[in-house]
Amino acid sequence: MHLQTERLILRPVAVTDLDALYRIYGDPATNTFNPAGPHPDIEHSHRILTGWLEHRDAHGFGNWAFSLRDAPEQIIGFGGLRIVEYPFGAVNNLGYRFAPEAWGKGLATEFALAAVEYAFTILKLEEVVGIVRKNHLASQKVLLKCGMRLVREINDVPGAEPSLQYRRRRG
Repeated sequence: MHLQTERLILRPVAVTDLDALYRIYGDPATNTFNPAGPHPDIEHSHRILTGWLEHRDAHGFGNWAFSLRDAPEQIIGFGGLRIVEYPFGAVNNLGYRFAPEAWGKGLATEFALAAVEYAFTILKLEEVVGIVRKNHLASQKVLLKCGMRLVREINDVPGAEPSLQYRRRRG
């Protein structure tokens, strides 16, 4: 499903997004808070994109490619809602990543608000979770602005500091 916000166009990811995915996810700057680091090559990005497409086919929802309404041909990020398995169970996970040129403009908050609204009103999900690194203060603020609350620390990455789990329930 396509969505629009005040400044963003969100459209379902497609196989044609591979180069943009690698450009954004392969950039070390966009992986500052990602213990796995940047995508090492385009083949890795292809495997990730294939997984996203398979998730959407299986569940009816998933990731979007983001562009600005005034520049719809230029992808500036990716994100969405996916069912993710963690040691404590499966969750409806909200995730996103923007290209550095899109940072500091409130676009992550704009996206997150739209995605959470979509999760509750269209998908009728009972809850949405955001998992964030403890030192990623900007993303913690985004999750708080879209109504999530800190639930707990989780050990989701072996050998790394714990992450923080935020959650918002429908209603």
